[in-house]
Amino acid sequence: MERDWKTPMTPELVNSSPRDLDDEINLLLLRSLVSGRAVSVNIGVLARKLRRHRNTVRKEVLRLLEHNVVNKPICPFVGLYREYPLLVVVRADLPDQKHVRDWVAQDKHIFAAYRSRRDRYNMLLFLYHKDVMTYQLWRESLTDEGKIPPREARFPSYSLYFSNQLMLKYNPSAAIDLMETELEQNGWLQVNGLVLDELGFQVLKHLTSGGVFKLNETFLSKELGINRRTVANRINLLQRKGWILEPVCRFPDLLCPPSYILAYSILEILKARDEIFSALRSDPHVSMALRISSGGYNLLLFSAHPDISEHMEWEETLSKRFRRCIGHADITYLSPRAKITIDQQLVSLCLIEDKLKYVRRKDWKKTVS
Repeated sequence: MERDWKTPMTPELVNSSPRDLDDEINLLLLRSLVSGRAVSVNIGVLARKLRRHRNTVRKEVLRLLEHNVVNKPICPFVGLYREYPLLVVVRADLPDQKHVRDWVAQDKHIFAAYRSRRDRYNMLLFLYHKDVMTYQLWRESLTDEGKIPPREARFPSYSLYFSNQLMLKYNPSAAIDLMETELEQNGWLQVNGLVLDELGFQVLKHLTSGGVFKLNETFLSKELGINRRTVANRINLLQRKGWILEPVCRFPDLLCPPSYILAYSILEILKARDEIFSALRSDPHVSMALRISSGGYNLLLFSAHPDISEHMEWEETLSKRFRRCIGHADITYLSPRAKITIDQQLVSLCLIEDKLKYVRRKDWKKTVS
């Protein structure tokens, strides 16, 4: 399965440096890898793993992509969590208007948004920022630029701040194990109108787990005008330093398979913290977890579930397993029908583009000075 990305940083990550992103070649490589332009499924490798004909496997891959069961392959830019160590969750009161939806879908800091009613709020936003100051300046700019109504025309938003540096688990494809259980019970699996048999599911499992992709180093060599070996060495270094992961396909919905409910939960862990953290790291329901400190709450979870009743059963089982260890909980259910569609790579690619502009501007100033 896809490896978890977590902090404190591993020795490889410690050896990385922000200066890695001051290099134009590195940034151009990252742009092509994170966007998926230089990444593709290695049909030959996948066919050998499954012991099936290449054409049969190719058809299954195309079906999964055409039915939006998974997105096209990319190299996840996990360096994003070091560049933007602040996770902000915002409850907002915003009009359901096209220009607001367009802003949400295109803003370079918002990585997910859902229509979610609670009290006077009707939207839940998830953002990444460098720090609290840049987040507050960003917020002020929204009304100044007319992207959202002025304060007097809406109920003030409510923000919670968390640190990506306290991430316990990050595995967006964790729920593939839940889908496998469903397949074993029923003999088939339906996702986005596509019926999967054992072969179709195994193809899906390999796509979401990695190890069946190829990087087009020849394309990158020609595009950047550098030696192919240099391209390979640069990519290897970016991976070893923890800026990107190996190629993988991701589910289109945030942190959960299509048609699943995403539960956003903040919990109060009273005792047995390490044991609970260990259990959640290996739990296929949990795709992302962070240590937090917000009022009495000290754990944030994103978990995937076929429906709300299954989440309630899962939560009850967890509470029974760790009796009197879990206190209060604040849970919000997020339906795929309520999401505002945002390109999953948008925030990463915008960050890379901003870095590129800065490096090129700096180099241009050196040239003319």
